[in-house]
This record gives sequence, structure tokens and C-alpha cells, in this order.
Amino acid sequence: MKKEYETVIGLEVHVELATRTKIFCGCSTAFGGRPNSHTCPVCAGMPGTLPVLNRKVLEYAVAVGLATNCEITRYCKFDRKNYFYPDNPQNYQISQLYLPICRNGYVEIETEEAAEGTRTTKRIGIHEIHMEEDAGKLIHDEWEDCTLVDYNRSGVPLIEIVSEPDMRSAEEVIAYLEKLRLIIRYLGASDCKLQEGSMRADVNLSVRRAGAEKMGTRTEMKNLNSFHAIAEAIESERSRQIDLIESGQPVVQETRRWDEAKRLSYPMRSKEDAQDYRYFPDPDLTPVTISDSFLEEIRSRQPELRTEKMERYRREYDIPEYDIEILTESRHMADLFEATVALGSHPKKVSNWLMVETLRLLKERELDPEDIRFSPVNLAKLISLTESRAINSTVAKEVFEVMFSEDMDPEKYVEERGLKMVSDEGALRKAVEEVIAANPQSVQDYRNGKDRAVGFLVGQTMKAMKGKADPVSTNALLRELLRKN
Repeated sequence: MKKEYETVIGLEVHVELATRTKIFCGCSTAFGGRPNSHTCPVCAGMPGTLPVLNRKVLEYAVAVGLATNCEITRYCKFDRKNYFYPDNPQNYQISQLYLPICRNGYVEIETEEAAEGTRTTKRIGIHEIHMEEDAGKLIHDEWEDCTLVDYNRSGVPLIEIVSEPDMRSAEEVIAYLEKLRLIIRYLGASDCKLQEGSMRADVNLSVRRAGAEKMGTRTEMKNLNSFHAIAEAIESERSRQIDLIESGQPVVQETRRWDEAKRLSYPMRSKEDAQDYRYFPDPDLTPVTISDSFLEEIRSRQPELRTEKMERYRREYDIPEYDIEILTESRHMADLFEATVALGSHPKKVSNWLMVETLRLLKERELDPEDIRFSPVNLAKLISLTESRAINSTVAKEVFEVMFSEDMDPEKYVEERGLKMVSDEGALRKAVEEVIAANPQSVQDYRNGKDRAVGFLVGQTMKAMKGKADPVSTNALLRELLRKN
């Protein structure tokens, strides 16, 4: 029965911009901090205060607009969205309704057709992008049976990216969000961390009979702080609306809150329309005029985005497609790769260190690629040490873990701790002979065809050499001596 219905989805994505100060005052935007410590009379909504637009907010908004193929509004204004809520100290939010900074854009997404297993490309329209200020944060204390307000987030600059209702499934929604996050991170406009609230998505969803042109009644879902929660909420709300229609009940236009623990949504309030907010132009902020020179300045600073970077990697570097996809998922990772290769390291060797050991440590320590702190110079030095066989692979991994944490010079670290491999063939031969003499059973096992016995003897030799022997040379010498005995 559910196959007879089509899901229609549009998103409102709120992104906190990576400015040091708030949109209309000089207070810090740093995440965390003691409650109400990043506030001043302006962002606390005190009477008589006057806001002043942060130029960097405008630069980031225009940069995101250009990267998402939007038209830039050359003359735009700020408006007051009037509503009362405890986290809103002014009783209005400064936003943009009538003349948003960006309009009529799009991004292209790729999704996989389950039946054929092929990738398809789809264009998702962007209705508008507007600048606005964030509200404060309500903290519900169940023990004290009260609600507290933290205004540190009040006035933090946001852009709201409003899509067209072009998405038809949770898969398309996630692909769209991932594409937006990549673009914005590449621009450096935001870290887009859902867990910290710097990227938030509200889902507008309706269902209609397959083939119908008229839209169904939509609902909006909030409190979605992960891609997993967004996907679950979409499937849950789709099923809920279809069940209502099938039972002859109306779908009510409303805002719903997603409960992650219960995996269901519940009504918050009826869904407001623009007239309910009594918008009017903000009298304290002057209109913004975008000059040709300002627009060209922003355009000239636009970085190479992921799609273009992937194409260039295919031309310039002899690495597999899988490596290209992983490396370019983070601009910081891609920049690290390119800088290390530019220092003379082989592209595939660099890729291996980033994709294996680096990603392993990031996962273990619950870090993002943007948190990588070791330098291209030190990574190139470590690769050189392994390529010249100055250190073996075991030591290299040990050194890398320290370098990952402290970004120390690997050459100096190896030298100070005496970790270089022993190049004295006589010392290695002596150690191998002693290991053979001390392990007659393993020697007999090897002669009986149990080749894995060599691995044990290599391990014993490495232990005797305190890890400073070359495993390849050790293996070759062991086999040579075992054949002679």
C-alpha cells in the first residue's frame, strides 16, 4: 500500500558560521563556556542597544551562495521575525524574509538505485539562503523542576539554506546534507558538527498519491541531531501520515519534535505561516548593497571544491578511485596529502598513511579529519625513513602514533631513542644463528614442511635485536641458514 504514495521532502538547514564573534556584536562564538558568559547588552536584547552587522558573516553567506549556484541579491535587508519564547531575549529574531542574500540555486547529488546498483545524479533546488541570528539554549532541569536559559548561543550567526521540495526519500535527504556539509567545510564557513549544533536540519515532509500533482499537508520535524535520526524520522513520519490518510483522518499542519529515545515524533505546536510572525524591516540595520568589487573579491577566494579536486587527482596522481574519494572527503586531509606529495613523497605511500593509520587513530580517538595536527613535513620525513629502511614498519607505526599526538620531528625522535634498524649484517647473522640454535623444534617443524615456523623464528630474532632488525632481511637470512643446516 505504501508504494502507492510519494514522499515529498524539503529541508531548512541552519548552519552556524565560523566567525570569531557574533553577527551583531563582539561577543565570542566559541562553543561551550560558562553559561551566559559570552553575552553583552546587544545579544541579551537589552533596550536601546544597536546591532552592527559582522562583515565576515556576509562574506561567508555570499561564498556559500556562489558555491551552491545561487543568484546573489545585490541589495538586501534584514527583517524582524516577531515571536515570544524564553530563549529569544528580544522577543524577535533578526532574519531575512523579503530580500534574502541568495536565491535560486542548486546542488547536484548522487544516489544509488537499489534495483540496478547504479549511481544516478539529481539536482536539488535551493529556494534561498538567508542570514539570521541564533537563539539561546533552554536547559530543562528535571531535578529542580525548572527551565534555565543560556544566552551564549544567542546572536551566533546563522545561514538558513531552504531547499525546494525536490527530495523523495531519506537517501536523497542524506546525500543532499552530505553534499552541503562538504561544500561548507571546504569553504571554511563552518565545521558543520551536528553533535554540537553547528549544523541543524528541519524536515518538511508530506505524502501524496503517486502521480498526483497537488501537494499533501506538510509537517515540520525538529530536534534532529544526526543523519541517522533524520533518516529514521523521515520513515516514521511518512508511515504516520499514510496511516492517517488510509484511516480517513486529516494530516494536521504542525511542527513536531523527534524523540530519539522513543524513535517517534510528537506535536509541538501548529505550524506558523510568515504572517503569524508579523515580519517588518529591521529599523536599526541599514540595507546591504553588494558591489561588483566585493562580489569579485569573494569569487576570487573560492577554493577548489571536492568535485573539481577529484577530477584533478585522477589526472595528476596515480592512486585508486577509492583513495581519491576518501582523501577528498575532507579539505584538510586533501591539503595534507597534496602538501606531502609536493615534498617528494610518492602519492600512494602518502595515501596509505592517511587512509590506514591516520583514519584508524581518528576513529579510536573520536576525532574529525580537521583535528589532524601533524605537518606534511613530518609525514614526508616518516615516509622517507621507511622507504630508506632506516626503520621497520613496526617502529614506523610507533613513531607515527607519537607524531599524530605531538607533531614531533620523526627523524629526531628515532635518533634520540636509538630506533634505527641495525645495518650490521654480522650482528644480524649472529642473532639468527643463536635463535636457530635455541629453537630446535621450530627448525625441525620447518624441515617437516611447516613454513609458518619461519615466522616464529623471525619474531624471536626481532626480539633479540630489540625490534631494530629489518624483517625482510631477517626472513631471507633465516631461510638461507635453515637450508644450509
